[in-house]
Amino acid sequence: MRLTPVQGSILFFFLAPGTVAGLVPFLISGWTFNPPFLGTDATRFVGAALIFAALDIIVDSFARFAITGEGTPAPTNPTRSLVITGYYRHVRNPMYVAVATAILGQGILFGNDNVLVYGLLAWVVCHAFVVLYEEPTLAKSFPEAFRTYRTNVPRWIPRVTPWHPTQA
Repeated sequence: MRLTPVQGSILFFFLAPGTVAGLVPFLISGWTFNPPFLGTDATRFVGAALIFAALDIIVDSFARFAITGEGTPAPTNPTRSLVITGYYRHVRNPMYVAVATAILGQGILFGNDNVLVYGLLAWVVCHAFVVLYEEPTLAKSFPEAFRTYRTNVPRWIPRVTPWHPTQA
């Protein structure tokens, strides 16, 4: 039985970001509150806000892969078209940025240095994957479209204003 793009994206959502940004931080921290960073509970609100913002970006990005791209974020069932809408108009890798942000948010929310260190390591692995596999694969799959996109949209630091393909 072959999964539809929506089914595959839902499954991959729980397997990849669900594990990296949910299960592993839980295993590290037990989601137990340590004393807040900087000695103030206000940091907990910052952490929670980062988690909620990241979750919105991850869910939106997964939906775009399934609906707009007619595929999944999983390398085994890639999209049929380059996804350059939504958050992808601001940054080329919103899912990875959001996963790292969710981990950072948990580290701040729970006052846990180990979660922050794990978040840094997770981002390094994502960066290596993007540079060594994902970008070369996209350049082969969508040569002209990805070249234009890569020229106009940054890899990690989001643009303030969204890019429109007509601006190329």
